[in-house]
Amino acid sequence: MNAAFFTELFQSFQQLHVLVVGDVMLDNYWWGEVERISPEAPVPVVRLRRRESRLGGAANVALNLKALGANVQMATVVGEDAEGLMLRKLLADAGIDTRLVQHSAHRPTTTKARVMGHTQQMLRIDEETTEDLTTAEEHPFIDAVLRYLQREKPQMVIFEDYNKGVLKENVIHRIIGHCQVLNIPTAVDPKKKNFLAYKGVTIFKPNLKEVREGLNMPVERVEEAALRAVHQRLQAALGHEITFLTLSEKGVFAQKEETVVQLPSHRRTIADVSGAGDTVIATAALVYAATQDFSLMAALSNLAGGLVCEEVGVVPVNKDRLLSEAVRVMTGGE
Repeated sequence: MNAAFFTELFQSFQQLHVLVVGDVMLDNYWWGEVERISPEAPVPVVRLRRRESRLGGAANVALNLKALGANVQMATVVGEDAEGLMLRKLLADAGIDTRLVQHSAHRPTTTKARVMGHTQQMLRIDEETTEDLTTAEEHPFIDAVLRYLQREKPQMVIFEDYNKGVLKENVIHRIIGHCQVLNIPTAVDPKKKNFLAYKGVTIFKPNLKEVREGLNMPVERVEEAALRAVHQRLQAALGHEITFLTLSEKGVFAQKEETVVQLPSHRRTIADVSGAGDTVIATAALVYAATQDFSLMAALSNLAGGLVCEEVGVVPVNKDRLLSEAVRVMTGGE
């Protein structure tokens, strides 16, 4: 691989269409300065300077895909509230298609408000529901997604599960089943509740904590033999193709059939790990859709996850910087 290879690969992302299905969030940041302690209670007083709203959860996966150049469709359910309208506007402003964003009068838009004193998070306020979609919400949502798949046949479908109720089992099974019929690869970033519901998925990407909880498996040592055992347990339950484990500061592990790739993390100045998993699944799914090379998928998404950890807050990966890092690290520059 040389610089020309990576340049061509990154240019090819513009030809890919990706559908993201899952739980979206509106990340609100209230930035200010801490100058004193409140006389009313032993808490800091934050003098508010500015407010900012960002895409979070599955919407941040979509934003990362768009930042890498892909054509992106977002499928989700949000509330009939101001936050839902803001989230839809942010998606549209980013160039992400919102025709599959459904509004519900029965659930709020998941919102996380972070109060920031300088660059330090002082407080987080969450508004959300974790109840599954109702039958009245679920059926039109599934029908719309299946029609889209039949009509557009995207190169990849990503499930981003935050246990907020959009990805209930029937939604998961119906969409994966239709993708299998249409030969569309799928990837999932799972959480505990539906951990083993994603049968037949192409790429299964949990982190180590999710593996321990989802399989009730201790995984005390992050070494190849233990991680191979994780793959075997997952394979028996899911029948998927690729296990892709993110291991925090220890890097990533990927296995397809009997072939294993284990890569260490790259040295970074870590500012904030928020949203890194979104960047990893977006990069991994896009690289695999473009190349079907799971080793390259692991290497590039490992780089991308590290890069966004250098930024404060939830931010998408910078395509030009990732390309530069890929050329430097993977062509012998490091």
